[in-house]
Amino acid sequence: MGDDSEWMKLPIDQKCEHKLWKARLNGYEEALKLFQKIDDEKSPEWSKYLGLIKKFVTDSNAVAQLKGLEAALAYVENAHVAGKTTGEVASGVVNKVFNQPKARAKELGLDICLMYIEIEKGEAVQEELLKGLDNKNPKIIVACIETLRKALSEFGSKIISLKPIIKVLPKLFESREKAVRDEAKLLAVEIYRWIRDALRPPLQNINSVQLKELEEEWVKVSSVAPKQTRFLRSQQELKAKFEQQQAVGGDADGGGDDEEEAVPQVDAYELLEAVEILSKLPKDFYEKIEAKKWQERKEALEAVELLVKNPKLESGDYADLVKVLKKVVGKDTNVMLVALAAKCLAGLATGLRKKFGQYAGHVVPTILEKFKEKKPQVVQALQEAIDAIFLTTTLQNISEDVLAVMDNKNPTIKQQTSLFIARSFRHCTPSTLPKSLLKPFCAALLKHINDSAPEVRDAGFEALGTALKVAGEKAVNPFLADVDKLKLDRIKECAEKVELVYGKKTGGTAEKKEGKPITGKTPVLSGAGGDKETKDAATKPGLLKKAPAVKSGGPPKKGKPAAAAGMGGAGAKGKKGPETKEIFESELSIEVCEEKAAAVLPASCIQQLDSGNWKERLACMEEFQKAVELMERSEMPCQALVRMLAKKPGWKETNFQVMQMKLHIVALIAQKGNFSKTSAQVVLDGLVDKVGDVKCGSNAKEAMTAIAEACQLPWTAEQVVAMAFSQKNPKNQSETLNWLSNAIKEFGFSGLNVKAFISNVKTALAATNPAVRTSAITLLGVMYLYMGPPLRMFFEDEKPALLSQIDAEFEKMQGQTAPTPTRGISRHSGGGGDDGEEEEQEDVGNDVVDLLPRTDIGDKITAELVSKIGDKNWKIRKEGLDEVTSIINDAKFIQPNIGELPAALKSRLNDSNKILVQQTLSILQQLATAMGPNIKQHVKNLGIPVITVLGDSKNNVRAAALATVNAWAEQTGMKEWLEGEDLAEELKKENPFLRQELLGWLAEKLPTLRSVPSDLLLCVPHLYSCLEDRNGDVRKKAQDALPFFMMHLGFEKMAKATSKLKPTSKDQVLAMLEKAKANMPAKPAPPAKASSRVVGGAAPAKFQPASALAEDSGSNTMESKPDPKKAKAGGTSSKAKGVQGKKVLSKPNLKEDDDKSGPIFIIVPNGKEQRMKDEKGLKVLKWNFTTPRDEYIEQLKTQMSSCVAKWLQDEMFHADFQHHNKALAVMIEHLESEKDGVISCLDLILKWLTLRFFDTNTSVLMKALEYLKLLFSLLSQEEYHLTENEASSFIPYLILKVGEPKDVIRKDVRAILNRMCLIYPASKMFTFIMEGTKSKNSKQRAECLEELGCLVESYGMNVCQPTPGKALKEMATHIGDRDNTVRNAALNTIVTVYNVHGDQVFKLIGNLSEKDMSMLEERIKRSAKRPSAAPVRQAEEKPQRTQNISANASMLRKGPAEDMSSKLNQNRNMGSHSETTHAVPREFQLDLDEIENDNGTVRCEMPALVQHKLDDIFEPVLIPEPKIRAVSPHFDDMHSNTASTINFVISQVASGDINTSIQALAQIDEVLRQEDKAEAMSGHIDQFLIATFMQLRLIYNTHMADEKLDKDEIVKLYSCIIGSMISLFQIEGLAREASTGVLKDLMHGLITLMLDSRVEDIEEGEQVIRSVNLLVVKVLEKSDQTNILSALLVLLQDSLLATASSPKFSELVMKCLWRMVRLLPETINSINLDRILLDIHIFMKVFPKEKLKQCKSEFPIRTLKTLLHTLCKLKGPKILDHLTMIDNKNESELEAHLCRVMKHSMDQTGSKADKDTEKGASRTEEKASKAKVNDILAEIFKKIGSKENTKEGLAELYEYKKKYSDADIEPFLKNSSQFFQSYVERGLRLIETEREGKGRISASTGISPQMEGTCVPASTHTVSSSIGNTNGEEVGPSVYLERLKILRQRCGLDNAKQEDRPPLTSLLSKPALPTVASSTDMLHSKLSQLRESREQYQHLDLDSNQTHSSGIGTTLASPSSAAANIDDLKKRLERIKSSRK
Repeated sequence: MGDDSEWMKLPIDQKCEHKLWKARLNGYEEALKLFQKIDDEKSPEWSKYLGLIKKFVTDSNAVAQLKGLEAALAYVENAHVAGKTTGEVASGVVNKVFNQPKARAKELGLDICLMYIEIEKGEAVQEELLKGLDNKNPKIIVACIETLRKALSEFGSKIISLKPIIKVLPKLFESREKAVRDEAKLLAVEIYRWIRDALRPPLQNINSVQLKELEEEWVKVSSVAPKQTRFLRSQQELKAKFEQQQAVGGDADGGGDDEEEAVPQVDAYELLEAVEILSKLPKDFYEKIEAKKWQERKEALEAVELLVKNPKLESGDYADLVKVLKKVVGKDTNVMLVALAAKCLAGLATGLRKKFGQYAGHVVPTILEKFKEKKPQVVQALQEAIDAIFLTTTLQNISEDVLAVMDNKNPTIKQQTSLFIARSFRHCTPSTLPKSLLKPFCAALLKHINDSAPEVRDAGFEALGTALKVAGEKAVNPFLADVDKLKLDRIKECAEKVELVYGKKTGGTAEKKEGKPITGKTPVLSGAGGDKETKDAATKPGLLKKAPAVKSGGPPKKGKPAAAAGMGGAGAKGKKGPETKEIFESELSIEVCEEKAAAVLPASCIQQLDSGNWKERLACMEEFQKAVELMERSEMPCQALVRMLAKKPGWKETNFQVMQMKLHIVALIAQKGNFSKTSAQVVLDGLVDKVGDVKCGSNAKEAMTAIAEACQLPWTAEQVVAMAFSQKNPKNQSETLNWLSNAIKEFGFSGLNVKAFISNVKTALAATNPAVRTSAITLLGVMYLYMGPPLRMFFEDEKPALLSQIDAEFEKMQGQTAPTPTRGISRHSGGGGDDGEEEEQEDVGNDVVDLLPRTDIGDKITAELVSKIGDKNWKIRKEGLDEVTSIINDAKFIQPNIGELPAALKSRLNDSNKILVQQTLSILQQLATAMGPNIKQHVKNLGIPVITVLGDSKNNVRAAALATVNAWAEQTGMKEWLEGEDLAEELKKENPFLRQELLGWLAEKLPTLRSVPSDLLLCVPHLYSCLEDRNGDVRKKAQDALPFFMMHLGFEKMAKATSKLKPTSKDQVLAMLEKAKANMPAKPAPPAKASSRVVGGAAPAKFQPASALAEDSGSNTMESKPDPKKAKAGGTSSKAKGVQGKKVLSKPNLKEDDDKSGPIFIIVPNGKEQRMKDEKGLKVLKWNFTTPRDEYIEQLKTQMSSCVAKWLQDEMFHADFQHHNKALAVMIEHLESEKDGVISCLDLILKWLTLRFFDTNTSVLMKALEYLKLLFSLLSQEEYHLTENEASSFIPYLILKVGEPKDVIRKDVRAILNRMCLIYPASKMFTFIMEGTKSKNSKQRAECLEELGCLVESYGMNVCQPTPGKALKEMATHIGDRDNTVRNAALNTIVTVYNVHGDQVFKLIGNLSEKDMSMLEERIKRSAKRPSAAPVRQAEEKPQRTQNISANASMLRKGPAEDMSSKLNQNRNMGSHSETTHAVPREFQLDLDEIENDNGTVRCEMPALVQHKLDDIFEPVLIPEPKIRAVSPHFDDMHSNTASTINFVISQVASGDINTSIQALAQIDEVLRQEDKAEAMSGHIDQFLIATFMQLRLIYNTHMADEKLDKDEIVKLYSCIIGSMISLFQIEGLAREASTGVLKDLMHGLITLMLDSRVEDIEEGEQVIRSVNLLVVKVLEKSDQTNILSALLVLLQDSLLATASSPKFSELVMKCLWRMVRLLPETINSINLDRILLDIHIFMKVFPKEKLKQCKSEFPIRTLKTLLHTLCKLKGPKILDHLTMIDNKNESELEAHLCRVMKHSMDQTGSKADKDTEKGASRTEEKASKAKVNDILAEIFKKIGSKENTKEGLAELYEYKKKYSDADIEPFLKNSSQFFQSYVERGLRLIETEREGKGRISASTGISPQMEGTCVPASTHTVSSSIGNTNGEEVGPSVYLERLKILRQRCGLDNAKQEDRPPLTSLLSKPALPTVASSTDMLHSKLSQLRESREQYQHLDLDSNQTHSSGIGTTLASPSSAAANIDDLKKRLERIKSSRK
């Protein structure tokens, strides 16, 4: 045992390696326990075992091994480093565990493998398992297969890659071991579950018996798509989703879409291994295939047929093979061989798929022509071949060839071509079958359906039917306009029958129904969707060897009928739209015309038409015009009318006035009637004749324009120009051309027949008259706008002088964009709206290119020329190339058919003679321009070889190749280049030149694309190898390209692709990916609709960079082309930088380090001030530019030289960005240590940073922003305040960056802008940001608008500059912006303002268009519905506002006594900030005491109740000693007067954030409660009240509805609002300032609050309502009596009018009015009676007596009468003199009523009524019948008896007793219990004492303890000075009681203990004296608590006896005892004070 004990002492890891198995066993057991115990997956403990785990698994002792496996499993599951062990452990498991006899060992091994897969190491495990399949030991093989199967069944085919497994399956089936075969069978079944039939082809060749068995098993597999059941660590949310579904037991389909899409869509083709067949062709194949004997040819073909049976072929150069096969198909006489060759072609196409596309163009025409063969097997073989070939290319690419064959004479060819088109259409989707393709096909097919041969007609119908089904009626109908109904029905019938590849079974009905409502939004579909679907179409048939079967093959996808219909919409609306509406009209004879005209024109008019007297003719024209103006469109006989106008004298009219009228009438008819081409032909000749006339020319042009609108410009223009040039009159010719130039601008260019014009323009250019030539050149200029450079090609043979004029005109047009058409759209585009226009624009582009007459040069490319190009002698080769150049030059525009030229040119691209290579490249460039977009079909066979040339070692050759590639890409777009594997193959080549050029090119092109083919993914592995290339340039280019690849492929796919890399490479690449993710640009927005190709090289060359730079317009071109950008305007012009760069580099290195020791910023006294002066005095340039010019950089450098360390300056102005990064790093490092230096150079630092904003390098930009964030945090801590100069030279440039396409950068910039507000007034920021909204960059506009919204939200309306109105109008203009995000931002901003400011927003915005207004209202409505969204949004957008700056700042300034500054204060700061709202920045807080506190004498007898000596607030502050002055240094800059401070705080009252509002209210209350300061509020009262009722409205509408908000918060806010209002209405002078309108809104808000049932439900809601009650009384008593009376009257009127308002509301308004009536005797003299009577007059005008009597209650009419009665009583007859303000007294019954009352009161004098005036009830009312009285009293007693309404009942009873003092309530009390009687009496007594305002301290002040101190105002240490009033004035006892009460409450003696408190008054109490009644006390107590919250902790050590001594009784003290207690109270307070000292 001795040795035993030895190893027992060893640590665990050493035991595990011990040579004794027992020791190891023990070690493993302990390790297992340890592994299960360690919680932290990152614990260092794990790393100890990294090297041991393999030994755990491969232990030689079986018993120990079992334990080792368990421990290893625990390790893999829990350790974060476990992944590093994958390879060795998995290999150990395979080789040493799977061969163990114990089942448990195998099981654990399998679990370990699965666990590795779970921790994302699937590939490594799979690799080891696949290696295990080659093991000799069958046990191991079986276990490996089983593990693979288990992994697949649990993790699914997304994680376990099936291709390598399927590759080895056939081999497993051949194994001798039955166990292996059985296990393989199970695996095959599992794989089948995941990929279904895609598994069949790879297993076709296994033993037939086994295959049969498999088939039987496969049949049993359930058809439900399998689901992943075990998840990777990175898929935890998927797991949760899955478990949730399991729990619910819901249907499996609901499961994550992620898995679903993965499942059955595996393409068998992908799983196959490609076979290389070219090398396997028989050696003599090419001889044999040309042999004379057909048998030999057949042998050769059979050899090929055998080879192409392989379902997937390796890509290679099949050109020669295809060429010979094509020859056999086209020329061979033996039809059997034709069929055989066709089969070979079909096999090639199927095996190569997309890679065959490049040969498709050559073969298609040959096959189609061969359809002349009648033999069925030949036809079938050809059909299969052409269908297979179609799937390798796109319809677009072969359309030319197909269309050419369609005009063939042979009916079979026509029939088969149509059938082929029909089959092809089936594979299309609306997006791959655009109008540009449909148009030519439909035109050709229409000929076919009119063919004499029935089979051709049938085929044509089928093709058209298919087109109709695919593209929808809207798209196709315009092309079927001339088809008669029978044929149309036949086409529709065919459409019904068509089965599309994407199962859209519904037939045409869907389109019919949906055609209407869907406006054509084509572009949506065309992008990615389209490409994807074509691809799918191509992939599916691969599974079935026979292509035609595809019709129904492939899993049917749900098509989108709606989408199809949508396509249609677009179609109709484009250029062809109008034709559908064209009006056809037969020519009428002159007699018929006269009849028709006579029916609509006055007889006199017709007679005078040819009168000899011109005046009669003129009169006749006037009548004619009137008649036309009044006619309806439907009944206007246009042709008849124009024929009448053309009657003698017709257009030969001599009098110009008559002629002008005549021409005007023509225009009117064309505009108003249904004007046909027939009518137009009647008049056009005459119009053209007059167009040159000086007097009538403009009228003639107007008429021509009207006709162009009616009959479309293309037709009109053609007629007009032809007519003009058939005359001799040069004036007419030139004016016609001028008209046409204008018309093109107005109508757009679509549909114009360019050829016809060009011949006429050429005639015009040759004219002798200079005017005609000038007009022609102007017209060319306009055409150039639409056609771009191609236009010039037509005129290259003109004389040089003329050509230079034309060029000059074109030069003028450079960079302009074609104007959007303003005419000719509206009338025809149905409901098209914008889409219509866009379409039209788009078409223009393609059309122009289509319109150019193209020459067929096919016949010029002779065999002889081709052989010349391939000659051995380079000179002859050169001759051949020269010939090609001249052929292309002569032809200018060519058709895509260029015969054998591509192959010949391709071989020249790798010519040994570089001059020839360059010549070939320039030919290819020419070819691209000449062939236009049709060059697409040559991309694969000519374009890709040009890319290979990019790898040439010679720089000039590479440059030429790049130019060629760009010229091609401009014509073809990028899709063709990126499809297929070609680019990936090129990148694979390890040629550094090729790699860097190609990557550079991709980095430039990718960012401009909206979608890319998925094949781009194939380039990624090669991109990764480029990242690690030996060549630095390649690495750099690869890094630059990374973000753009990621932008299209997404981070996930890119990261997944790293799995194939070596571990070291993988980590590096992943790090780069992370970096690239941060710099990833957004995808470009949908393109602006002007077709880019049209403008070709014209505009882009000039204006892209310009626009990109001018506003940094976020256009991605800018991102991708740093080079030109730097050169042109690149931030800090590269030349300058280069020069400096050299200087720096040459500096001797020795000194470098010594230099760096000192400070980096040298403080120069007054340096900054001097620089500002220089800038003001214009001694230096003002920092203002769109891009920084050299002189600015030089200037900055000079200025910096004196105050920045030399070495740092060299870094800062270095040419290389990495040095800038270094400089920034140094600056960040020194920021804290050199605060003063930074501040003294701040202006220069900011200017230098603006230069960095113009750099293209993202890393510098990110670094600069990081520095700025730190810098502004520092400045705000230092309470520094930016100067105007610093702000204006920095902020605008910062704002440019808000529009940056990268999210990260935008976020940072927003963060910086938020911090800016702490050191620069928000209102000034506002103006800069407002400027930013004018940018061209839509992102910038949107972000700036968002930022404005945040400013308003945080700082209220006052930030809006110059005025809120102007600012809002400006913002509102963006609601109509063309960019969606900008529109949204504008709407959100205005909604934010609305939330702060309420309905007034609408007034401020001014007039908006209807559309914009409705959008805004909708948004406001929505925002009200989801209030909770707002705070969340802020939380996301404004993380920066959470800087806890105000806390720091106030800490800085506190005296030592406050250093324990209550924790509450900090809590509050934290609390409010956690809600990411903007606490009032310290420096803006209203800390008036401190402003005055400049002498620093603060008397601190009690630490908490600091009493400041308060001087008069308005005395200017004398220049104080900076040390003592506590207020922040920029108080003067920002708020030089208190007014603006108050404005600022008031603006925060209405803040949407509760805490901000509470603080602001507390500050205002603070001011109001100190009498010497209160008048500071004067002039701000309305503003304050508006803010307050806006806040009330906000609470009512938003906060109360917000579930998430804690209701305590709301109560707190209510308390603060009511408290500060009560403080305000205590002060008569201020209360009187409130105006009528404001009071009306205020009362509305308060009454709404009182009626808000939601408040009552809150714990303290009743308390709130009581306080409001009290506040209302205060408002009624204290505000200006005229204003409040007037406000109440208007409010009553509104509430009675509003159907929605509750009767309760009006009732309360009336109660207020009664209250006012009761006050009238005291206030009558101060009231402006004229105004009140005017209001009553208006009221009575709206509500006459009759109407009032219809009201449900009699209150309104009684209220009105009482009011008038009281007024009459008080004023007597004089009252009638006060009606001066009423304009028309008869409009209401007021005057009559007053007279009646006067008369009545005269009669009644001396009666008791006089004494009753206060009661306000006139005698008449008092005669209320006894019965009524009883009813009322019964009602009241019922209330008293009910539990809820008892208080209300008592109050009413009290009122009633006062009003009818003689009322007898005895009978009601008699039959009730004694208790009830005494309760009622006691209640009445209490009400009386309260109403008299004496029982001041009653009713609980119920402030729940948890509310205490939670809304401490920010300036906690300024305390109400009302206690320490030293100026000896009398302080009311309530104040002391109040204090006491607070102290009691602090010490736990809650005042709210007694339950039987008397109820609080209802509104109807007698006028209380203006003292503080109880609920005010409650509010004040709240506020003062807030104010003194710091005392709370200090109070706790008070002697408890003292606290108790204040006995509970005092709270209910009667008035007398209250007075008696005052001295006592004073003494106690003194005692408390002294005890604290």
